Amino acid sequence: MKAIRTHGRGGPEQLFFEDAPMPVVRPGDVLVRVRATGITPAELTWDETYRNADGTPRIPSIPGHEPSGLVEQPAPDVADFRAGDEVYGLADFPRDGAAAELAAVRAANLALKPRSIPHVQAAALPLSALTAWQALFEHAHLDAGQSVLIHGGAGGVGTLAVQLARWRGARVVATASARDMELVRSLGADEVIDYHAARFEDVARDVDVVLDSIGGETRERSWGVLRKGGVLVTLVSPIPPGVAEQHGVRGIFFIVSGNRGQLEQIAALVDTGKLKPVISEVVPLARGREAFQQGAAGHAPGKIVLQVAA
Repeated sequence: MKAIRTHGRGGPEQLFFEDAPMPVVRPGDVLVRVRATGITPAELTWDETYRNADGTPRIPSIPGHEPSGLVEQPAPDVADFRAGDEVYGLADFPRDGAAAELAAVRAANLALKPRSIPHVQAAALPLSALTAWQALFEHAHLDAGQSVLIHGGAGGVGTLAVQLARWRGARVVATASARDMELVRSLGADEVIDYHAARFEDVARDVDVVLDSIGGETRERSWGVLRKGGVLVTLVSPIPPGVAEQHGVRGIFFIVSGNRGQLEQIAALVDTGKLKPVISEVVPLARGREAFQQGAAGHAPGKIVLQVAA
């Protein structure tokens, strides 16, 4: 099969479009004929991109862990899916991904894709939508009537987090560049702060939840905008012990995981018009290196998607 593979730690310069062996289908897996996959440029920095779950090296390896496609063949012990089913999901990170014509994905990490959108749009959802869902609802327990500050409201996670928080009935404040403010408003933000022109802590006060996808100084400045007992959920790096407690709040760092039930709920929201993917560009699989270069260099809103097949 054709695939994008990385041959060593580094940046997009290590990626090559080439022939690769067929995936190994393990018990519990589904072999997916990939139509499209979302990419996350930062995955080239993750240890899991180059190592198996047991710590052994996996080089060369295939990135892109957000397949949308058709079931080619389920493993003999999988009864949930049949050949031809249209599915989408989040492949495990310590395995080869879906920037390839075929991918082996655990059945538990797949769901039937939203019926109302094509594969290239469905592939923009799994990682970002699951991250937003788990951050807001599993970890922060965001509820109707509460307020949330979403950093990076035009990013892959941010565009979906704004919509999900609005759907839940929260008051949504988001940060974005001036160029993207109107987009973020259109997704449901009640207030959008141009982070180049204003300090968010001068605008946001006593919020219940902060969703941080930026880290660094942005995270440190965010503690002060939370009400006592509020929660900051960060996607960037672990929070040192005692920092959140000093501010009288909770601090949570987590890594997204596949979840069929949540994917099913996300698909239902898409099909009822309450959630839509935001895509910055669709790039053919053969230009995978270019897609990762664009993702690493730019700040275009939403996700970059690799189209594997029409």
